[in-house]
Amino acid sequence: MTGFRAAEGFARSLEARDASVHTRRAYGTGVRQFLEWLTGRPGVDWRRPGRLVPRAYLSHLDARGLARSTIAARIAALRAFYRHARREGWTQGDPWAAVSTPRRPRRLPAVLAVGEVEDLLDAVAPLADRGRRRDPVIAGAIARRDRALLETAYAGGLRIAELAAARVEDLDLARGELRVMGKGRKERVTLLGRPAREALDVYLEDGRPRLRRGAAGPDEGTLFLNARGGPLGVRGLRYRLRRIADLAGVRDGVTPHTLRHSFASHLLDGGADLRVVQELLGHASLGTTQIYTHVSTARLRSAYRSAHPRAARTSQTPPP
Repeated sequence: MTGFRAAEGFARSLEARDASVHTRRAYGTGVRQFLEWLTGRPGVDWRRPGRLVPRAYLSHLDARGLARSTIAARIAALRAFYRHARREGWTQGDPWAAVSTPRRPRRLPAVLAVGEVEDLLDAVAPLADRGRRRDPVIAGAIARRDRALLETAYAGGLRIAELAAARVEDLDLARGELRVMGKGRKERVTLLGRPAREALDVYLEDGRPRLRRGAAGPDEGTLFLNARGGPLGVRGLRYRLRRIADLAGVRDGVTPHTLRHSFASHLLDGGADLRVVQELLGHASLGTTQIYTHVSTARLRSAYRSAHPRAARTSQTPPP
């Protein structure tokens, strides 16, 4: 079997396991580019490439100037590919099993202050006012949607894909719950506080019906709609939040994931248990959630240095 035929079978196995579109795309790209690179090395069989081939390929990736995170993702894709090939009996071993993954730089997630979240919410109405000249009815409906969208994202700590895929039938305003499908097709229930429930109630009562009024086709039940009455996708969510953040004067690079990071950090700052935050975020591993403890520690250190009278000063008393 050729390597490219094997890659096609690997892609089908990922789809059968219900892997996300992003995972299938990333793994497919990583495996395909490796196999294309192998075609330029005569005499090398993809099933038995030998120990030196992985090292040579990593040097090739490094020479291209790829980031460590990208190289680590390529290694993960090739490990998964060769594990699948070994299970299918196409190969006898895994040449990537002994290859160490480059250590990724540890970056703390960007977190908004509580006041910055309020600034985002305060910018919703002024942004809607800019569209009232063209269509005041739609502008008002979009303002209600944006308010509900921000409140839901921050209250539930949702991923951008979860926001885009949220459905009306999965929302229980009386209980303050929204059922979403997370990574790996894992379902979880997110909790919504009173401001989010009130914003969603107003949007569902007076905003969403107005957006649906001029829409073509049946109502698919998507919670957040665009100006044409169709589902508001991931790209539309990013664009809308970027416009709100620009008008609010909040720092550059605010994304729906920034609200998710802020949700987790603010919970820990308020005394929430780490495992509770893990459950609310839908993390499979507690280690993934622990990064937010570093964020909270950094915020505490900053507050201490700015508030304590002797935190930043140097002593004026000479040593004995």
